[in-house]
Order: sequence, then C-alpha cells, then structure tokens
Amino acid sequence: MTMQFGLFGGARTKRAIGLEDSLGYDSFIDYVVEADRLGFRHMFLVEHHFTGHGQVSASLTLLAYLAAKTRTIRLGTAVVVLPWHNPVLVAEQVATLDLLTGGRVDFGVGKGYRKAEFDGFCIPIEEATERFDEAIEIIRKAWTTEGRFSHHGKRWHYQDVVIEPEPLQRPHPPLWMAAGSPDSIRRAAREGYHLLLDQLAQVDQIASRIALFKAECEKAGRVYKPNLVATARPLQMEHSDAERAEMYAARKRVVGTIGDLARDKLPDRIEDDTAPLWGTPDEVIARLKQLEAVGAQNILLVDPNASVANLRAFAREVMPAFGLGQSAIAAAD
Repeated sequence: MTMQFGLFGGARTKRAIGLEDSLGYDSFIDYVVEADRLGFRHMFLVEHHFTGHGQVSASLTLLAYLAAKTRTIRLGTAVVVLPWHNPVLVAEQVATLDLLTGGRVDFGVGKGYRKAEFDGFCIPIEEATERFDEAIEIIRKAWTTEGRFSHHGKRWHYQDVVIEPEPLQRPHPPLWMAAGSPDSIRRAAREGYHLLLDQLAQVDQIASRIALFKAECEKAGRVYKPNLVATARPLQMEHSDAERAEMYAARKRVVGTIGDLARDKLPDRIEDDTAPLWGTPDEVIARLKQLEAVGAQNILLVDPNASVANLRAFAREVMPAFGLGQSAIAAAD
C-alpha cells in the first residue's frame, strides 16, 4: 500500500471574532471540497457538544451536505458518541448517508470521555461503556438482519422493526474505533473495527499500537492491511524562522488545551514532540517517512485553521515524495 492522506477535524463557528456562524462552516466546506479535488482519501468529522468553542455538534447533517459537494473523498465520523443517541435512529441516518454518498461512508464510533457533555444530555458518564456496548449491538443487528428484528436490552427495547434504507456498503459501512489503550486496541481487532489513532501519540507509541493491532487481527483470523489503521497528525508547515516560532507557539497552545487527553506522558520540550508534521516541506516528508516505516500509511491531517492554502502546499510540496499522480499536483497549482 502506498501512503494515503485524508483530513481529521471539524468546522468551528467564529462568533468570537465577530463573524456569523455560517461563515465558519462555509470555510470548512471549501476546505473539504478542495481536498476532494486534490485527491485526498478520507475526511473524518468530530462530534462535540456544549463546549463553547463552536465545535460541530450535528456531524451527520454536515456530512450529508458535504456528500452533495464532493465526488470521491470518503466521509467519516470521528466519532459518533453512541451513549448519547438512539441507536436505531443512528442506523437509519448513517444508512441514508451511505446511500446518498454512493457508498463513501466510514462509521467511527466511541463511548465519549467529556463529563460535561454527558451532563448536558443528562446521562451518567459511568454508564458510557454499557450504553455503547448495547448501542453497537443494535446497530450491527439493524444492518445485518434480513427484514425485521427485535431487541430487548437494559436501555433499549424494539419489537419487530426494520431499518430503511439499507446501507449501500454491505454488510455495512466500515466500523472505526478510536483506541489507544491495549485493551481497546485488542477489542477493535477482535470485533472487526478499523483503528483510529490520535493526534497526540508520539511515533514510538504509534509503532507499538499498530504492532499490537496487527498481531491481534492475525490472532482473530482477520487479514491485516495498513489501510485498517488511520493516524491523525497535526500539520504545521513553515518556510521561514518567523513561521517556525509561531509553529512552536501554536503547538504549545494545542497541548495546553487538549494535552490532558494524551494516554502517555508528552515530551517536556515542545521541540521534542514527534507527533506533529511540522517544519519545512522536507522536514514534513522526513516525519512522514518515519511513520511509513512503522506501518502508519493512512495519515489524517489536522489543521485547526482548515487552510486551503496549506492543503494546496501539502499537495504540491509533500505528496510527490510518496508517488502521488501528477493530477493532484496540477490541481494544487
């Protein structure tokens, strides 16, 4: 498999700087449409609620709009937090989206981790795991049962219901799980998920997690392929000393905001952080080759600014090093 590139993130509203909400979404939509034109493989969209930071809440709605604006890029959720949702309704919505996209949906799921979001939905975070387990059981059943099905569990009861429409991809869209701990990686391999790796993990951690997932897939009788894993990586390209200083400052802000989510200790010095794809184009290429060497060949770029200019620069100055066709390069010019 050759290297593949996609996107990870979401739109943000811009009320803080005096713009209407829709303008923040408009710029993000332009970003994804340009990625589609440049030949990027995936777009994974986040779901968050009640943060006050203008993050995407109705991710499936935004993906439906993007489906009408794009042609080939795969559209994924990263993730739908199942404990907050009616699983039958999610199954219907995702199946509809899969139909509308012509089979371009990747269904990423998770159990959530922010207590404030659970509190906002009046759901105890202590119930996250059991709610997730029951919800994904129902969704799988809804997509794989011929005709009507019933379910009677702890949280949900359905009698003689049928999901319409069926998803276009059979038996269902690829299932993705965001996982970092050994137990969650083993579960992802055992239960047939693809694996999403986070943007804070260092290269050595990415290597060990991919190795574990590969071994557990083989143990479960699954054929391992590199495209079963997608790795989110912050992108911060620079071309001058001034841009490099701002690059480090921006990374410090990000780590200050989400660094507590890292599963392992982050480097003490920001310069020693191996997670970001940062520096000159040659430095970014070198970092990507390190990832490629440890088996990370499906890279999701994280750019909080959703910059079309940065996307074009990446396509023009980095992608050729990995054998991408001239059509993507020409599109970036």
